[in-house]
Amino acid sequence: MTVLWGTSFDATPISGVVVEFVKTARSFREQGYRVHLDLGYDVKADKNAFFRPYRDEAELLPGWVRLDRIDRLDEVPGYGPQFVSDVLREYVQQGAGEHLLPAIDAAAEAISERIVETWERRNVSFVMVENGTLPENVTYTRALYSAIERYGRRHRLGRFVLWRDHDLMWQSEPGIRKYGEFPYPRTVAPRNSPWIHYVALHEEARRRTLEWVPGLANIDVLPNTFTHAPAGTPRPGGAGGFRREHGIPEDVPLIARCTRIIPQKRIDRDIHLLAGLAGRTGAYLFVAGDTAEAPDEHARLCALARSLGVADRVVFGGRLAPHEADIGSASGDGYSVRDLLAHTAVASFLTSYDYESYGNPIGEAIASRVPYLTTRYELYDTVYGDKGFRAPVMELTDGDLPTPSFVDSVAELILDERKREEMADHNHRLGQRHFGADRAGELLAELFLTPMGERTRMSVVLPVYNEADNLPAVLRSLCEQRGANGPLDKSLYEVVIVDNNSTDDTVQIARGFAAEHPDLALHIVPEPEQGVACARRTGMDFASRRSARRGQTDSEQRFYLVSADADCRVDERWLWELFTAMETGKAAIGVCDYYYAPEHFTRRPRLWEAIQKTLRCRAVTFSLFGGFPDGKGFAVDRDAYDKVGGVEIFYQLQNGRFVNHLSDDWDFGIRVRGSGEDIAYVPASRVEINPRRVNHAIDEVITGRAYGSDGIIVMRDIRVPEPAPDREGDLTEEEALQAWEFSIKDFTPKNTILPVLLTPSLLDDDAVIEFFGPSLAERLGQRIAEIKDEMRMADFTPIHSYKTPSYRLYFEFADEIFARLRATVGEDIGHPPPLPPCLQDVPPERFDEFVRYFCEDRESGEAHNYFGNGGVF
Repeated sequence: MTVLWGTSFDATPISGVVVEFVKTARSFREQGYRVHLDLGYDVKADKNAFFRPYRDEAELLPGWVRLDRIDRLDEVPGYGPQFVSDVLREYVQQGAGEHLLPAIDAAAEAISERIVETWERRNVSFVMVENGTLPENVTYTRALYSAIERYGRRHRLGRFVLWRDHDLMWQSEPGIRKYGEFPYPRTVAPRNSPWIHYVALHEEARRRTLEWVPGLANIDVLPNTFTHAPAGTPRPGGAGGFRREHGIPEDVPLIARCTRIIPQKRIDRDIHLLAGLAGRTGAYLFVAGDTAEAPDEHARLCALARSLGVADRVVFGGRLAPHEADIGSASGDGYSVRDLLAHTAVASFLTSYDYESYGNPIGEAIASRVPYLTTRYELYDTVYGDKGFRAPVMELTDGDLPTPSFVDSVAELILDERKREEMADHNHRLGQRHFGADRAGELLAELFLTPMGERTRMSVVLPVYNEADNLPAVLRSLCEQRGANGPLDKSLYEVVIVDNNSTDDTVQIARGFAAEHPDLALHIVPEPEQGVACARRTGMDFASRRSARRGQTDSEQRFYLVSADADCRVDERWLWELFTAMETGKAAIGVCDYYYAPEHFTRRPRLWEAIQKTLRCRAVTFSLFGGFPDGKGFAVDRDAYDKVGGVEIFYQLQNGRFVNHLSDDWDFGIRVRGSGEDIAYVPASRVEINPRRVNHAIDEVITGRAYGSDGIIVMRDIRVPEPAPDREGDLTEEEALQAWEFSIKDFTPKNTILPVLLTPSLLDDDAVIEFFGPSLAERLGQRIAEIKDEMRMADFTPIHSYKTPSYRLYFEFADEIFARLRATVGEDIGHPPPLPPCLQDVPPERFDEFVRYFCEDRESGEAHNYFGNGGVF
């Protein structure tokens, strides 16, 4: 499984940085990534955790986040907290310390090697760096840049790093010159890299970053996001006892402050505010933060509360689990920020002017539909005020502590429930627009779809599940495609591999192939939901988005999504013939020709004969009607793909569980045909089918159960790594006849009748009239109109809508249709298979009537069993 690796420079188990990483990482987890997080204990020297093993930190994070760290950093000579502190003090802040440079370089080289080694062992494919430009650890930052360069070149991962800066030097205590002065000459600045995409919290942060590094090319805005759900309902077993456990009366208003308890956060302002409210509101103040981080500051605040006479109404509640509902204690016996907000009248953020701490408390209050109050700190207007959010704002130009007028405005808000509701509702609606949880996924998709070349016209989508044995040959065949006069220009196409939870070396083989063939663009995309249909959809959607977002191209050019299968072989001109046919015609879909290599069937002549008869019929009807796509090989115009909503996954119940069926390609083609688009058959574009498809499914073909039974359309996935049935010997004559009859019963309604049912105008085509004969073509058209009117059916494209009329038309016209197949394909096609026993004794004059009953029987599934072999050949 592919891994997202997070590196935090914050060195705390829970902080705004860590919470934002978790929220962003959730988008990757939903795509099938396993999430690892390094909390940065071995990065920051001032958190007293350097080289300290993890303890209970995991309890504060979701179960799907695995805490991890770079292996063997404690073995790097000279690297430790004192060294990091010395470099920060002497080299960064004092502008001296050149004597440290050799040690910095040596340690950075050793750390870089360990980072790469760790990523290799973990199978990392994406990296998120949080707070990455802080110069507190120049050595580690240099090492990380070096490791990214090495790893990116080795695996050709494109921009596989999201480098996010929440706490740049210009907004983190610039008054004390903690990180030197602009332009911070001793800091490791962001650099242009083909492997890194930088993101800032807002436009002001982006502007200041570009002021610092004017030539930085890849930087965008990715704001904090929140799950907008009111916090008014305490979670079961959690918030109900919150007030009781913390000694807060049930009937008093509560002011919430979620913060680190350090001087820069200015919690003293909240205590002065509480004192100013005394006698008017009876409010309590709850401070959620680690009292042990800065014991002197905690002691100072307690003394202040006592001196102002409000010590009995100030509660230091300790660190709470984060705001997001699924991040809290798994046991349910702890409390989260959302539990606190469920009991809060107003949330407070009276921070220092130059210490934003990226404003999570305000965002969390907005998302929870709780009003807030704040100072007008340096970035407040940029993030919130200029967007129209409403709150009492303490103007820092009026003094360092809350003024009487500010205290009055807070008291009015606390005492006026209607005003609180209106303010909270307004902010909540506005917050959903600007900071809704879906924004992260949308922006990530926009930022990290690898740029597509201007000349690229095709994306070949290849779903894979444990295809380590077959994949090298398939990839070679795709890499060695030929055009009209030699090798096909690889700038015309790319390959998108969709890994569907492989447990073998499939992904490693794909990466190795990409590294060995840098001229062929190859992307690996995970799909966690098992099933080739889900994987194909993910790959097609991925390619569609990428192509739609690339730079300006010729508006007349079409872009094609191409489906291939990892266990089949494509001929060397497969892609070129498909591309040429699509370019010279107007069809929305191009369907390939398929064949089996005869050497696999030399000892099975009866099976070979049954297969060939089916494929000969296919060649004739596909030439007439265009056919329907098969995942083994087809191309679709991207605009047509998007117009019908892409590949749809259809679910049915099997043994009490929902499963996705495997005819997504077929149903997709039906929707495209039903939308009025044409489908073209491209016989020169050829795909060799892997004989294991027959070997794994032949018993189901013989018994008519290849597509399930009793109305359940579930075909065995022949790609699962199970031993094939013992079918090296040939079929008996009886088995061969059964296999052929089920194959042709499946084939005829779907490939001879369904096209004209969906597009009756085909019956006006000269070639179609010649195939059916004028009389049969005319009567088919009339009967289709009658059935459509009788069934009150406006649309035959839904999966079950077309089956009943196709089956009815088959029974009514089977003799005539088979006569035309014999005349066109060959006499060996024979006559229609025997009717179902229930129809054999029906009086001729009532035959059509009982055919309808049979085909519409929703209880027995008999019609499905009669027709539903699935055309595995």
